[in-house]
Amino acid sequence: MRRFGAKFRCAVALGLAIALASPATALAAGGGLSPTTSSVSAKGAPATPTTPTPESTECTAAGVGTTEVTCTAVTPATLLLGVAAPPEAAPPAVKAAIAAANRIRTKPYIWGGGHGRWWDAGYDCSGAVSYALHGAGLITTPMDSGEMMGWGAPGPGRWITIYANAGHAFAIIDGLRWDTVGDSHGTGPRWHRAMVSTAGFVARHPIGY
Repeated sequence: MRRFGAKFRCAVALGLAIALASPATALAAGGGLSPTTSSVSAKGAPATPTTPTPESTECTAAGVGTTEVTCTAVTPATLLLGVAAPPEAAPPAVKAAIAAANRIRTKPYIWGGGHGRWWDAGYDCSGAVSYALHGAGLITTPMDSGEMMGWGAPGPGRWITIYANAGHAFAIIDGLRWDTVGDSHGTGPRWHRAMVSTAGFVARHPIGY
């Protein structure tokens, strides 16, 4: 019941986001989404391509006995005609996540889509995020937005960040937003260049990314 309840709230959040002129304003104002009390998301700071994650494979400690970490710069993916293209230097898992997301980038929004099977007629918010993570080999079972709140490691990642609360989930993958709020071509899983407010969301990331 919890999974389907989360999907229902996701659908409600989707409708409210579309009804407003600015998704960023909608999310910042709550947009019908249930806020969380996690200290991780309290500041609502968005992930960026240069956000350091100490355990990343592209990050190294400055020296023994120090907490200083040096990270290789992350080059954001490009977006052309709705298709995301990762840089050559991106880790294989990140390239695989982007390739998976590209495969469903024209699918419509369907409540509960992507939870009963991986290849579906359409996807809801957490179903679309799950599909990308599965394509990267990071999960084996679809998650709802509530489950994503406790998945992976806390905080934003360098390459992949999941933002989730009890009613909605979206991802930032190599600097692009993967979300089901839709665009001028309709609702459903789509890439977006613009970030939205993350206030009220828990930020999680796969360890190493």
